[in-house]
Amino acid sequence: MRIMIRLVFLITSWLLVSVVVAFPQTPGFVGSQTCGTCHTSQLEAWTDSHHGWALREPSAENVLGDFDDAQFEHKGIKSRFFRDADRFLVETDGADGQLATFEIKYVVGVTPLQQYLVELDGGKLQALDIAWDTIEKRWYHLYPDENVSAGNGLHWSGSYKNWQARCAVCHQTDFSKSFDPKSRTYQSTWSELTVGCEACHGPGEAHVAWANKAEAGNLAQWPGVAADGLLQPETKDRQAIEENMCGPCHARREAHSPDSTLPTAPFGDHYGLSNLRGGLYFPDGQQDQEVYILGSFLQSKMHEKGVTCTNCHDPHSARLIAEGNAVCTQCHNEVGRDDFSTLKLKNYDSPAHHHHDADSSGAQCVSCHMPERDYMVVDGRRDHFFRIPDPVLSEKVGSPSACLGCHVDKTAVWAAASIDEWAPYRVAPDQGRGVLFSDVRQEGLDSGRIVALVALAQDLTKPAIERATALSEIADGVDAATLQGVTGLLSDDSDLVRAAAVRLWRAASPAERVLRLQPILADSISTVRIAAALELANVPPEALSEESRDDLQAALGELRASMLAKSDFPEAQMAIGGLALATSNWSAAQAAFAEATFLDPQLVQAWLTRARIAEALGNPNEAAAILASARIRNPDDIDIGYQLSQLLIQQGRFADAVPVLREIATAVPDDLGVRINLAFSLLQTGDLQAANIEIDHLKLVSPDRTEVLLLHGLRQVASNDLVGARETVRQITQQNPGIQLPPELAALARLP
Repeated sequence: MRIMIRLVFLITSWLLVSVVVAFPQTPGFVGSQTCGTCHTSQLEAWTDSHHGWALREPSAENVLGDFDDAQFEHKGIKSRFFRDADRFLVETDGADGQLATFEIKYVVGVTPLQQYLVELDGGKLQALDIAWDTIEKRWYHLYPDENVSAGNGLHWSGSYKNWQARCAVCHQTDFSKSFDPKSRTYQSTWSELTVGCEACHGPGEAHVAWANKAEAGNLAQWPGVAADGLLQPETKDRQAIEENMCGPCHARREAHSPDSTLPTAPFGDHYGLSNLRGGLYFPDGQQDQEVYILGSFLQSKMHEKGVTCTNCHDPHSARLIAEGNAVCTQCHNEVGRDDFSTLKLKNYDSPAHHHHDADSSGAQCVSCHMPERDYMVVDGRRDHFFRIPDPVLSEKVGSPSACLGCHVDKTAVWAAASIDEWAPYRVAPDQGRGVLFSDVRQEGLDSGRIVALVALAQDLTKPAIERATALSEIADGVDAATLQGVTGLLSDDSDLVRAAAVRLWRAASPAERVLRLQPILADSISTVRIAAALELANVPPEALSEESRDDLQAALGELRASMLAKSDFPEAQMAIGGLALATSNWSAAQAAFAEATFLDPQLVQAWLTRARIAEALGNPNEAAAILASARIRNPDDIDIGYQLSQLLIQQGRFADAVPVLREIATAVPDDLGVRINLAFSLLQTGDLQAANIEIDHLKLVSPDRTEVLLLHGLRQVASNDLVGARETVRQITQQNPGIQLPPELAALARLP
């Protein structure tokens, strides 16, 4: 039996298996107030910082929203915010769509918005969709234009708004999710409610012992700590240390663990960083969706030159280290800076450089080089790519233009001409990556684009995240020759590139896949090992060397732990189901896709896949029941209705198929296939009058289509127009010699 089936995916039992990982004893957490007894100025700076406000208990001082019987209406739902003595309450629509009263358990954030958590059954903390704008002093809805009503996965009571699943590891210190997938309940714990000192510096017990002049020998109980009792980073490189510390929360990534992780290990050991894929980033690398900075920063020249987080941000107050352009001119000036020797010496804070009035917004470095996008309606986040504006490229690839964001009445040609006039001798901007990614995403792969993507992936002068994205864009479009050309990237210096390269080998033969990927199972970074395990999951153990079999089992354990960590994510259940399908574990696949539809009833693909599995297993009635439930949750989805109607027709349930087909035909009146199925079903139910209406329409728009002629012949038979039916049959057989006719028409074809 294949190893994956042996290890995983009878989900009813598999998800209950604990994954135990042995760690050396680590120090305990002592709390920020203990740290502050020595580090007073740092504690003072932290107390009112965004980290200090990441999560707090509700109190008159902490609750910034208007709870003085304030009302807010959104899409017909009237919510009310009020107090009962020291309790803060909200009356709003619950999971069942009915108004109910909920107590505010925690408050999240300080500016520019504050959110509020309530607790539902099973220990679930949920974030309300109504937030308080702390700048404009108003209640507002986070999704003003979307349908997030009760029953929708995006409703505040749904899985996407669950605090423990989505938010807590980055808003609390030493958070442990403790989710039970069988009962769907949480028993979460933490050492400190908000983001405290130890979230970034690691647990402080050993450091306190050292500070209290404990004997040096006492630190031996905590292997791996430095001489001062703090955890020892696995690198001495300052940039890497800070990326491993700050990156996990300031990045769009997929976690391998359900809990907070220690800040000293490499990022890739705990998280898989999202690449620059479409939907998250524009083709030129600008942020599109909320990507939380790191992926943008990794593309920048500043990152390449060694700039790190604390060059610009104070780590304790979380504020910038200077005001306005002074943040940038600490380096970009006429005298330079010793630790960044390649800086071009120039006065950048001058109209001679920025060509805007000195006191205008256009004179601010960030306006051109860090354009801002709003998320959560009011929360402006600046792009950390630090790009040079290229309005022509933005127009080509459909990304925002920093120039036209202000000069809304101008064109890209005007903006480009202005820049050329200011800097006639500048090096022409490189548009290759942006145009290439845009072409691939809009028009698909061809041989020339694959060659260009491979060249980009192999270009060591480009940022690793850009090279990894190039490999991801190739994906299943890879051929044997291309695979051979990218073999060397499996041992690239960047774990981002290695992990992306692994995915390409899915297209290879099993023997070739084993040959190339079994060494990757022992990679130094967990994300890469997990990627290899995923691609080798259905390979028989005997296909690998004995040493690699052990590595595969270990990597599969990491893969299983990673999936278990996200078992309360609908998208994770989709991944579990997909892998179960790949290993032909049908019951596990059904369970995973069923859980996905429970967590998010709008996951249409999960419903459709459940129905297809049931049908493939010989359970058409179950498949029809699944699709009927899917339609209730997604009444406007065409794919669900179409698959249900096809299944009902196959079962001979024409009367049940007719109303489904009518609804689809109303939604997509030009879909002739739907109208043909509707006409056929009407004929089978004996509703000749309604069938005639449909068939007449079909003959008008597509008179020579074979299916239309067949329907016309069937209605002629039903109307006893046998002469006309015989003529229609002759027309059909002349157009399609050898066609298999319905029995009613086949009999006419045999007549002389």
